[in-house]
Amino acid sequence: MAEALTRHYLGERVEAGSAGLAPLGYIPSFTLQALNEAGISTDGLYSKGLGEVELGSIDCLVSLVEFSVEPFIPGHFSGKIVSCPVRDPFGQDIESYRAIRDTIERLVRQKLPELI
Repeated sequence: MAEALTRHYLGERVEAGSAGLAPLGYIPSFTLQALNEAGISTDGLYSKGLGEVELGSIDCLVSLVEFSVEPFIPGHFSGKIVSCPVRDPFGQDIESYRAIRDTIERLVRQKLPELI
C-alpha cells in the first residue's frame, strides 16, 4: 500500500518502492481492493523482498514495522532510516485494510513531505 500511495501522492517528487523482510509472494486481494476503492493505481505492484531492492540508490528508507530494521540492512546503505510503525492488516477483514490504507495515506501526505 505504501508504494502505491506514495506514487499517487508524491510521484512527481520521489521514486517510491516497497519491499518486505518476509514477502508473501503476492499482493493480498484486500490490499488491491482497498487501494482501488480509493482510486489508487495498483499497476506494477508486486511482492518483493529487501534483497530485490537496490539499497545503494535510496536516500530515505521508511520502515513501517514495529521493530528495528537496522540488523537487516546491508552495510553499504548510506541513506536515512525513518521509523513509522503501522499495524499489518494481513489476515484481517477489509475494514482493517481500509483503516491501514488511511493511516498510510496520512503518513505519505503529511509526514513524508517533511522528510524529503
